[in-house]
Amino acid sequence: MSETNIPEEVLAAASDVETKESEVIETAAVQPEVEAEAESAPQTESAPQAESATEVAEEAEAEAGAKAESLVDKTLAELSEMFRSLKESADSMMRSKEAENIKSAFYKLLGKLKGENPDVATSLSNPFEAVEENFKAVYADYKKERAEFNRQQEAKREENLLTKKAIIDELKALVEKEEDASASFPAFRELQNRWREAGPVPVNAYRDINDTYQFYVEKFYDMVKISRDLRDLDFQKNLEAKEKFCEAAEKLAENENVVNAFHELQKLHEQWKEFGPVAKEKRDDIWNRFKAATAVINKRYQAHFEGQKEEQLANLTAKQALCEQVEEIAAKEINSSSEWNEQSRKIQELQEEWRKIGFATRKENQKIYDRFRAACDAFYGHKRDYYNQFKDSMNANLDKKMAIIEKAEALKNSTEWKKATDQFIELQKEWKEIGAVPRKKSEQIWKRFRAACDEFFAERDKNAKPENDFYGNLKAKKKLIEEVQAYVVSEDEAANAEALRSFNERWQAIGHVPFKEKDAVNDAYRSAIKEKFPLNPSRRAQGGRPQRGPRTEKDILMDKYRQLQQDVTTYENNIGFFAASKNSEPLIKQMQERIEQAKAELKELEQKIRQAEEGAE
Repeated sequence: MSETNIPEEVLAAASDVETKESEVIETAAVQPEVEAEAESAPQTESAPQAESATEVAEEAEAEAGAKAESLVDKTLAELSEMFRSLKESADSMMRSKEAENIKSAFYKLLGKLKGENPDVATSLSNPFEAVEENFKAVYADYKKERAEFNRQQEAKREENLLTKKAIIDELKALVEKEEDASASFPAFRELQNRWREAGPVPVNAYRDINDTYQFYVEKFYDMVKISRDLRDLDFQKNLEAKEKFCEAAEKLAENENVVNAFHELQKLHEQWKEFGPVAKEKRDDIWNRFKAATAVINKRYQAHFEGQKEEQLANLTAKQALCEQVEEIAAKEINSSSEWNEQSRKIQELQEEWRKIGFATRKENQKIYDRFRAACDAFYGHKRDYYNQFKDSMNANLDKKMAIIEKAEALKNSTEWKKATDQFIELQKEWKEIGAVPRKKSEQIWKRFRAACDEFFAERDKNAKPENDFYGNLKAKKKLIEEVQAYVVSEDEAANAEALRSFNERWQAIGHVPFKEKDAVNDAYRSAIKEKFPLNPSRRAQGGRPQRGPRTEKDILMDKYRQLQQDVTTYENNIGFFAASKNSEPLIKQMQERIEQAKAELKELEQKIRQAEEGAE
């Protein structure tokens, strides 16, 4: 058929089709479909959502950041299980970023635990080794599956590229041969359908292959001799398809999930461009309808992210305030276990509050987290240093008490009763003045020291001379205690002071009592004096302020109680250092046994403290 035989209205329509089709192609250009982990949401250049590409990327990074932050408080066992669940999920190949976040969190926590427990990490029963090897095996399997998946996807894209090139070749041949429209147009439609059904192609080939295809589509409408009826039928089919796209976009505008609605809109724009033009008189209307629905979704999407940014800025301010509080605590100089426990509780409360706050702006989120983490690490580092020094001090005290034990054992067979007795009393005083020793050694060395003392004093009492009537001295001291208890306190402070001086002189003048009775009778005398003379005038400091007296039994018991509480806290923390692996079960069991033993001792101390308080009243 020659061009001169083509009706004027057909040529005009074909020319109009060329103009409008070019317009649709130009305004509906979208990005190629790429692998899920590197995908950016497709954009329509003429639609208002074009400027949202950056926002989509920001959203993806922010969500990844939030997921990464949620991994901070997981244990090694929980992270391993999370990775295994991800690997076995149906969409595991599309979640590589999440997999890498879990891997990063796992090794970061593993390194931290090894650093805090170097002795455990290098021991033969290393509890970390089994967990790490298990994670490595699962991760290696995942990487192999991921590599194979990527290889298959790339091969499929190359295959799709060949398919689309073949379609273009057929389309080109169809355009270049002159044939009746009734024969060429069905073939053209079939090629369009095959094109739409073909999958994505490699990213670097997308623009060229798509531009080439669109060029021959335009050429077809320009060159093929199509009848008005057939063209109108095609226009009608395109109109029906685009009306459905409009309905879908309008429905998306009502979707409460703004982000999902925006992503679905990109897919509609991509599908829109796959269809040809509609009748001239309906083109503006159908496009304006689709564009209006697009504008609604884009405005909601933009408002969503503006609101989200405001919320993130508020979260940033709240997190900055928490950082300042932790930094202030970390900078404090703390010199007692009770204060360390109190400040640790505050740090834990601040960490719990941190977890309740959403993530900050994408630019600042990692920075503010690193600042908070650094402040917490500084606090716990200072705490660890303090207890390391405390441990060194206890070891030094152990050496001092061992030296006293050696002196006592060397002295226990002495028959110089008076001289040796004074020496033993001096050793006992030195023993009491020395601070705490490691708990596992405390009972053992005390029994050893007490045994040496008991052996000497038992032998001394057997060989006591008449002038060393220990039981007579005991009887005399008990009688003096009764006198103190019967003393009627005078309103004359000087008289009371004189009475107290007399009682003390008489007490000191009485000789030694049996060793086993010494502590009890001394405690009874102190209690009686304290009851009758609560404020000793001879111990007043300058300015009328009383000086601090010697440590009471209650003070000693309270120190032991606080030390045991600290031990329980340490053991409970140690349990958290070990993952639930086979190698760590003996260590965990040992810690639990120590906790139960310490708690039983705490109950006994509570009873003794109450008795001491009742005795002091």
